[in-house]
Amino acid sequence: MQGVKNTIEKATDNITRFKSFDSVYGVARVSKIKYWFWGIITVLMLILFLPWTQNIRARGKVTTLRQEERPQELNTIIGGRITKWFVKEGDFVKKGDTILQLAEIKDDYLDPALLQRTREQLDAKKDAVSGYKGKVGTVAQQIDALQQARDLKISELNNKLSQQLLKIQGDSNDLQAASNDLKIKLEQYKRQKNLYDAGLASLVQLEQRNQAVQDATAKKTSASVKLSNAQQEYLRIKLELNGEQQQYLEKISKAEGDRFQSLSQIATSEGEISKLENQYMNYNIRSGQYYVKAPQDGQIVQARKSGLNEIVKEGEKLVEIIPTNQQYAVELFVKPVDLPLVANGQKVRFLFDGFPAIVFSGWPTASYGTFTGNVVAVETSVSENGLFRLLVTEAEGEKPWPKELRMGTGAAGFALLKDVPLWYELWRNINGFPPDYYKPKNKPETTKK
Repeated sequence: MQGVKNTIEKATDNITRFKSFDSVYGVARVSKIKYWFWGIITVLMLILFLPWTQNIRARGKVTTLRQEERPQELNTIIGGRITKWFVKEGDFVKKGDTILQLAEIKDDYLDPALLQRTREQLDAKKDAVSGYKGKVGTVAQQIDALQQARDLKISELNNKLSQQLLKIQGDSNDLQAASNDLKIKLEQYKRQKNLYDAGLASLVQLEQRNQAVQDATAKKTSASVKLSNAQQEYLRIKLELNGEQQQYLEKISKAEGDRFQSLSQIATSEGEISKLENQYMNYNIRSGQYYVKAPQDGQIVQARKSGLNEIVKEGEKLVEIIPTNQQYAVELFVKPVDLPLVANGQKVRFLFDGFPAIVFSGWPTASYGTFTGNVVAVETSVSENGLFRLLVTEAEGEKPWPKELRMGTGAAGFALLKDVPLWYELWRNINGFPPDYYKPKNKPETTKK
């Protein structure tokens, strides 16, 4: 019959006596789904208002704060041949311990008595300098003696010149006197001749006057010859004076030349002495480089050479030393966009590789197994990987870093920034905004009056 619905309730007299109907059909039940829905919504809304610590995530590895505490290569200063190893890989050494011994391979240093022979050459050069200095002193005395002899000779010749001038003056006076006497005798002779011609004087008297004229003429001639000889002697003494001066000048100049030559030889020898001393010190220092020693306490690893008689070049790496006394730090690399958000003194949370941890980046206090550090250096130049490098050290008063840390251990860091609501952090990430610009507040220093 159409329009009539047949139900199971009509076919059954009493459905309440069947338990399966209570389990399958929930028509008579009161639904609690809406309570759960609004409860979950309320809890989610409350969670959105929970505080969330913004952070910057970065990866890095364990290093040291100071450069000398990082693994370092031990290189040889001189080239040579390995003759003996005193350590093996993995050994711990102290500062100054011998690592290996080298032997020479260059023919310039093969002489076992090289230092002694160089010292002998140096001593010989010093003796030569002493001889040159003695020669300089002797030549100086010789120059002084020549100068004194020159002064005496010149003084003697000057005295002779003065005496000769006086003699010239005397001879000149004698010549003048003889000339005057000759004039007088000639006048007397003329008057006597006139008297003789007048018959007033005898021939004997005339001859006497003539004889007097002849004598006066002879005296004048003799005086003239003496004056001429005196003048010639004066010129000779003057020439002798010039010759003596020239002669002594040549002797003194020659002695001065010998002196300057000796001084030049002294300067050259002193330069050679300095060169030999430098060479001797180089040989001496080189002889001390045959034993390669540890620069500091550490562990020997990564030996590049093995066995004996292997040749090493200058500056070649022999082994690597990992210092034992280290102040660990972590180097992190952050993106350029996050660099303005990082400052010295900022706290950073770490998760070290190999150490289990439970991390809630937004709730650092709820995390377990993390460690705390402080930023001590922010490099202002970009690294080869295009990121900026940070150095973080262990924070005082916080959980100490594990003693089992080793160089190169990986680390994941969280630089803690500003506390914001969770809904704001979700909204920021959805829109792709960077974290808020934030600088840690330094504690105010208490000033004492």
